[in-house]
Amino acid sequence: MIQSTPPLTEAATPKMALDIHDILKILPQRYPFLLIDRVLELQRKERIVAIKNVTINEPFFNGHFPGLPIMPGVLIVEAIAQAGGALLLTEVEDRDNKVMVFTGIDRAKFRRPVSPGDQLRIEVEVKGWRVIPRMIAAKMHGVAYVAGKRVAEATVSCQLIDSSRGRGDGSDGTDNGAAGE
Repeated sequence: MIQSTPPLTEAATPKMALDIHDILKILPQRYPFLLIDRVLELQRKERIVAIKNVTINEPFFNGHFPGLPIMPGVLIVEAIAQAGGALLLTEVEDRDNKVMVFTGIDRAKFRRPVSPGDQLRIEVEVKGWRVIPRMIAAKMHGVAYVAGKRVAEATVSCQLIDSSRGRGDGSDGTDNGAAGE
């Protein structure tokens, strides 16, 4: 059963699934950079299991590599981070005003190529979770599988910060981060 995705309460079901519509309400990423399609299992502040269906239509396959399409390892790590981000962002009421940023990637290993037609099963487990005013930080270990075989893994650290942090508000003559002028 697919459940809605407002911030979870302590009384919420400990395991829940999310479809793509729910994921789009949680994560800010969009095509072509949204790298999870479904969440099979979500246990608050503990673990998430997500799916990425890998198709030949992915834009990165045009250049990686012509004649031998292989999903870039950094995008597998990004999929791990996005799954972790979905877990982290379900804990935040004002997630529209937040952005999750990488603060570290450790022990990334790539064991097998991921090709069109594969389905990545991404399992992410929380290793640490810290809340301080205006910020949540987490460390998570993720493993990606194809057909039950481990294809990649990484430990990712991230912070959830106010989306206005680091951006000018226009009052000091800046243009809110617009580039080029």
